[in-house]
Amino acid sequence: MPSIHDVAALAGVSIKTVSRVVNKAPNVSEELRERVTAAIRQLGYRPNQSARRLAGGRSFMIAFLYNNPAPSYNSGIQSGAASRCRDLGYHLVVEPMPLAGEERFAILDRLVAALRPDGVFLVPPLSDDAPLLQRLSELKLPCARIAGSVMAESFNIPTPERAGGRMIADHLIGLGHRRVGVITPPASHKAAMQRVEGFRDGLAAADLPLDEALFVEGAFDFESGIKAGEHLLIRSDRPTAIFATNDDMALGALTVAHRLKLRVPAELSVVGFDDTPAGLTAWPPLTTVSQPLEAMGSAVIDALAGGPADAPQFDFTLVRRDSSGPAPV
Repeated sequence: MPSIHDVAALAGVSIKTVSRVVNKAPNVSEELRERVTAAIRQLGYRPNQSARRLAGGRSFMIAFLYNNPAPSYNSGIQSGAASRCRDLGYHLVVEPMPLAGEERFAILDRLVAALRPDGVFLVPPLSDDAPLLQRLSELKLPCARIAGSVMAESFNIPTPERAGGRMIADHLIGLGHRRVGVITPPASHKAAMQRVEGFRDGLAAADLPLDEALFVEGAFDFESGIKAGEHLLIRSDRPTAIFATNDDMALGALTVAHRLKLRVPAELSVVGFDDTPAGLTAWPPLTTVSQPLEAMGSAVIDALAGGPADAPQFDFTLVRRDSSGPAPV
């Protein structure tokens, strides 16, 4: 197993310089940092974590806490976070967390006692869990969030959820759809509820009536998409399109359409949100809104590892595929 002495010899620097690079110390030139990093990669050197902790008072662990039942959304963010952790010499610890109740505090307390993470990464809907954010503040544990709307003293990457919902509305209205069923997220998922508000904005801008009977709550999973799809499509005045606020629910609605032998998109358009791999392999491939999940996960790790204090801005993109088309006449 290569040692720090081997790295220093290959890079042509002192052991102290290697240590400074490994521990992300300041005042190391970029040229030296690159040489040492290249030597570490070439040799496959793994710094001793115990020594790093003693030297810097850090655990080099970041806790990724989630509640979102949509696995593709989490895995995209988690993939970007894990990759960036590897680049920076950190470990990502993944922990599911209840959205309510005292159990989540017990989980957090056990995690902190056992691992002493250097920071906590929250994704929606935990990003807006005010009591959880308060507990993290009391523990003086650095926290970074994606799509948080609750005010808190933590790093937050804002996401244009409302603009994404408006994109979907404009797309479907532009195709001639006037009656659109909407499968909404649970009310506790504040970030995704902004997608619904954006869709409502689009209806208002087009002077289209708002039929609350066409808004059905889902649970952000495939099964709830099936239930909501059945509710919408057995109506005698069924909608000509369905907007589901994530891809998993959209795929559930698409399954119902196939069971009812509705031709998609000739008789029914179905659109989702999040641009998951399952949406691409569905038949027909799913129109959706894409967000740079891996880049967002990477940016949060940068912030927790002491990177830029300013949150980067990310754009969402409408991805037009074959599940949406002109409204039937």
